[in-house]
Amino acid sequence: MTEISINSIENIRIGQTENIDAATGCTVLVSPNGMKAGIDIRGGGPASRETPLLDPLMNADIIHAVVLGGGSAFGLDAAGGVMRLLEERGIGLDLGVTKVPLVVQSCIFDLSVGDSKVRPDVEMGYEAAAAALDCPNYKDGNYGAGCGATVGKFGGMDNCMKSGIGSYAVQIGELKIGAVTVLNSAGDVYDYRTAKKIAGMLNADKTGFADGNAVLEQYLRPVNNKFTDNTTITAVFTNGAFDKSQLCKIAGMAHDGYARSISPVHTSVDGDSIYALSVGEVPADKDAVGNIAARVISEALIRAVKNAESAYGHIAAKDLNF
Repeated sequence: MTEISINSIENIRIGQTENIDAATGCTVLVSPNGMKAGIDIRGGGPASRETPLLDPLMNADIIHAVVLGGGSAFGLDAAGGVMRLLEERGIGLDLGVTKVPLVVQSCIFDLSVGDSKVRPDVEMGYEAAAAALDCPNYKDGNYGAGCGATVGKFGGMDNCMKSGIGSYAVQIGELKIGAVTVLNSAGDVYDYRTAKKIAGMLNADKTGFADGNAVLEQYLRPVNNKFTDNTTITAVFTNGAFDKSQLCKIAGMAHDGYARSISPVHTSVDGDSIYALSVGEVPADKDAVGNIAARVISEALIRAVKNAESAYGHIAAKDLNF
């Protein structure tokens, strides 16, 4: 198994844009020829668009783009800009009078980090999609949908840390598997190889980590109307040949990457979602690919932590002094 560039997987292109002042952005993955896709949503509060298309019972066999965005549900407008750009480029499902691009989207909640009145919109989606097709510009860190991402929020925003977007990809023979993940969890983040905490909730004087699990478990009586302001969203993609039902299984197995790296995870205040995408025809076993995808996602989460920059009053891992 060899690490490769996230941009070296054929038939998928990644573009992103961000508003640094407002701490929000979007990341768009485009497959001009279409890609098969599945999804698995484990968190209780997803902000998403068109995800029912990925149910194996639905007619749509392929989609054309996945949008990972900020802005919570407001940011779902960005998909409209992606659709406009793709229609202009002649990309989509041919229905005679026009080609209709099939675009799915999931968003993180970043409104409490920067300017809550600025969210990814049609123009931002259009710009990111154009970048994907004309000059792919993907970077790990405070870019695209990761611009306003934070982690470790069970103690509130005052004691959380800055996170971002991360990627990782591998090749085994002809088979390639990659992931792009936006890390915006309520829980703390661990290096899955060592079980060492690498980002998360800070203690009161910010001289060390606090324990998000302990804070969550402090109050066992039911808590109503919890504010759902966290979500880790991922697109994992492969040149392996799979249909929608197989991709839904791969997405489900890939959630093990979250479970190994984030704790607590999959809570009612997270919207944890994983898209699994097939962009090639290499014969491969779905269970093997699902298992590798989980590891690739865990590596991408580490990259999201290590490449984040301190911003908006939130310290990043690279600037910790303990």
